[in-house]
Amino acid sequence: MKKFPGVLAAVAALLAGGQAMAAGELHIYNWGNYTSPELKEKFEKAYDVKVTIDGYDSNETMLAKVKAGATGYDIVVPGDYMIQIMVGEGLLAETNPSAMENYKHVDDRWKDVYWDPGRKYSVPWQWGTTSFAVNTAVYDGDINTLAILFDPPDALKGRINMLNDINDVINAGLRYLGYPRCNKNKDQLKELSQLLLNAKQHWRTMAYETIEKLTSGDVDVSQNWNGASMRARKQVPTLKYAYPREGFTGWMDNVAVLKDAPNLENAKLFMNFIMVPENAALISNFARYANGVVGSEKFMDPEMIESPEIVMPANAPAPEFVPPCDKEVVDLYNKIWTNLKK
Repeated sequence: MKKFPGVLAAVAALLAGGQAMAAGELHIYNWGNYTSPELKEKFEKAYDVKVTIDGYDSNETMLAKVKAGATGYDIVVPGDYMIQIMVGEGLLAETNPSAMENYKHVDDRWKDVYWDPGRKYSVPWQWGTTSFAVNTAVYDGDINTLAILFDPPDALKGRINMLNDINDVINAGLRYLGYPRCNKNKDQLKELSQLLLNAKQHWRTMAYETIEKLTSGDVDVSQNWNGASMRARKQVPTLKYAYPREGFTGWMDNVAVLKDAPNLENAKLFMNFIMVPENAALISNFARYANGVVGSEKFMDPEMIESPEIVMPANAPAPEFVPPCDKEVVDLYNKIWTNLKK
């Protein structure tokens, strides 16, 4: 298609999914079951761009594939700490989303973040917490403690799923023991390792398929993300999301563009597109997490606004966002993890 400079300038100003003329392809590598089909279809129609999506189950899986090279992907959706790692390794394109038209809709809270100060590489996708969900039909005692995972009551022994995630498991263990994150203290890490090994006898599985495990009755407790817990509760109303008094993780997943993206301009269009409040709401309504876009709540399902998995109780501790640890700590954690997974 022949393109005229004046037309291109006008098209660049059409940012909310209107009459765009981009054409071509966009290849997204995102967490599994995390991309709204309605959002995908809307973007395709708005910009005449064919979108393909592949899924991964962890930040580390995504990173390994990207570092192997020649993926053909344009967009990835890393968690906060992984954005910082990928920027440090030169894997992301500096797309300067803070200069995009729709950046004005991003909540100030998410503009100057530790993983991307000033938002040079990424825009918000979804944010939430990682704790655990309990079927209160099986256990109706106090669930707001990490003892549920590490020293469970008899009713829950052998009925627990933990995330197959080194950071989520280790950080939960450190919180339960009252020790800091990114810990190098050998005595404290030895105690942590023993805690995890002792607790493992009470765990049925370690897997990412949390919704399936909770709704099938395979387990009665699962370490889980708040949005996934909400989706599971829709099928099993007795499931309740815990806010442990010892603390829990906060996180944000972010859309970023790979440095070798074959469809760079379409990737930038997508970044700008998801910062429109109505479009951000499509993501939240599907995945069941909050987003970082002001005004999106007007387009969100009413149950999202009052969900106990999304709206934290006043007495809950603030979620903790954990930056990446240095190599020495990572090596120590890997030893603990390898021993745990034997």
